[in-house]
Amino acid sequence: MTLQNTKTFPQGGVHPANNKLTADQPIQDLPLPASVSVHLGQHIGKPAAPVIRVGDTVKVGQLIARADGFISAAVHAPVSGRIEKFIDVMDQTGYKKPAVVIRTDGDHWQEGIDLSPDLVTDIKADGETIIQKIADAGIIGMGGAGFPTHVKLRPPEGKTIEYLLINGVECEPFLTSDHRLMLEKGHELVVGIKILLKALRINKAMIGIEDNKKDAIELLRQHAAAERQIEIYPLKVWYPQGGERQLIKSLTQREIPPPPKGLPVDVGCAVFNVATTLAVYEAVQKNKPCMDRVVTITGAGLTNPGNFRVRVGTFVTQLIEAAGGLPDNAGKILSGGPMMGKALPQTDIPITKTMGGIVIFPANQACRKPSMECIRCAKCVSVCPLGLEPYLLMTLSEKGLWERAREERMLSCCECACCQYICPSNRPLLDYIRYGKSVLTQMLRAEKNHE
Repeated sequence: MTLQNTKTFPQGGVHPANNKLTADQPIQDLPLPASVSVHLGQHIGKPAAPVIRVGDTVKVGQLIARADGFISAAVHAPVSGRIEKFIDVMDQTGYKKPAVVIRTDGDHWQEGIDLSPDLVTDIKADGETIIQKIADAGIIGMGGAGFPTHVKLRPPEGKTIEYLLINGVECEPFLTSDHRLMLEKGHELVVGIKILLKALRINKAMIGIEDNKKDAIELLRQHAAAERQIEIYPLKVWYPQGGERQLIKSLTQREIPPPPKGLPVDVGCAVFNVATTLAVYEAVQKNKPCMDRVVTITGAGLTNPGNFRVRVGTFVTQLIEAAGGLPDNAGKILSGGPMMGKALPQTDIPITKTMGGIVIFPANQACRKPSMECIRCAKCVSVCPLGLEPYLLMTLSEKGLWERAREERMLSCCECACCQYICPSNRPLLDYIRYGKSVLTQMLRAEKNHE
């Protein structure tokens, strides 16, 4: 196959205002919290199983919960201190889930973790050792998906990976944490890519970056100049360019089969976010488990918006305080960007490995406009990157016509919100489609269990 840099995907999409207010803000370390609440299920799959008890003392980076199954991920202590209790704590979805509370007593790290800033370029581990180190470190998809990384590095029997794709697009408005990582950790990212190539036993990596990040594109090109197996591709600024399906189409011209069966591996691709790639470097070269991440906190009313390196389990409240405190006119707090993010019901919610941004909107921008009747303009159809008919899917969900909804490929929806963004009647298209997808998913599980 001949690769072509098409610069974008061919169907649908929108161009919301970038609002990258924190693009020039260097990464800062958020002060250690007095305590953390660390969720045991921050990933897709089965929650991790605790290996500690109340009253135990732990160090930073120490294993506190082991992966419990093939699709699961280990969890490590983000602070040193005493295990206070096990409790159900609300996460960014609004549901309470099992977590462990650690009372911080300082910043004492587990022996063997390299805390020096020195770049380690010599990759001594072989492919299997790399995958095991990644599994032991509890690394998951940090772009939001949360799929355990070590599982993606072991394709199913009969499947072959040909291309490693690194997602540096960050197409969501407002978010800049990945951009800052590319600028400040470019050398480490290149080594991380080489590690992933070694684990996959392939020699072709493509980094996709939207063209509004020219500084990151140029810097990574310099860092990877001597690496023939790594290429950087500028992509059109067009949402949802960073979607897995859209990125694969933009870079390789291949199309993933529709859900529920279609995956990147089906078209010979493995896709990793830049934050995940950095975590791979730190795990393999520095023996550091995945227990912190960079989070953008932003919004027009904040006095100190920025990009902060945050220990997992730190409450959103502390991040807001570091950004100058909650503005008086705050109307909505989103976990994620304004397109795909979800409103937080409260700020006492712990940061997880998958949370890349917190966006605060003033009340006059947070209120939804009144929903009106569909005018059959078909704008939602024209912007859908998957060729779906969102107006129809919403109606089917409203009326509970689930078999028809399945036939109309409701499960294929990537929840990019292009349809809801463009709708002149302010129809809550995505809300109904998300609800419908949850019902269909439950139906499929019931059918599978019945078989």
